Amino acid sequence: MKYLLSIAFFSISLFTFSQNQDAVLGKWKTIDDETGKEKSIVELYKSSDGKLYGKVHTILNPEKKNSVCDKCEDGKKDQPIQGMVIVDGLQFVDGEWEDGTILDPNNGTYYDCKIWVDEEDPNKLNVRGYVSFFFRTQYWYRVE
Repeated sequence: MKYLLSIAFFSISLFTFSQNQDAVLGKWKTIDDETGKEKSIVELYKSSDGKLYGKVHTILNPEKKNSVCDKCEDGKKDQPIQGMVIVDGLQFVDGEWEDGTILDPNNGTYYDCKIWVDEEDPNKLNVRGYVSFFFRTQYWYRVE
C-alpha cells in the first residue's frame, strides 16, 4: 500500500510540475509601459532542447506593423520585428523560466530575463528584464 501511495504521489507531483512548466506557453498580449496601450502578441514556445523562446507574432499598432529593429547591433539589425524571436533560451528552474534573455526591439538592448505565471491570475504573466540589480517587470495577458 505504501508503495502505491508513493507512486501516486510521485505521479501527481510530476503532473503538477509539467503543468506549471507549460503554463507560460501560448500567446500573450504585451502592454506598453509608458502609454498603457496594447503593443503586440508574443508567442511563447518550447523548443526540442526544452528551453523557452518567444517571437513577436503580431504587432497591434497598424502604423508599426512594418517596423524593423534599427537599433539592434547584431544579426537582427534592420530585420522585421514582427516574427522576430525576442525571448531566447530560458530554462525552467524552481517554478520559473530564467537564465535566458529578452530583447527590447525599440532600443536594441538585451536583458537577462525571468518569466513566471502570476500566482493569483493564471492569465497574467510576469516578465522581468534585468541588468545587475536594476530590473523592470512587465505584465503580459493571455490571448484566448
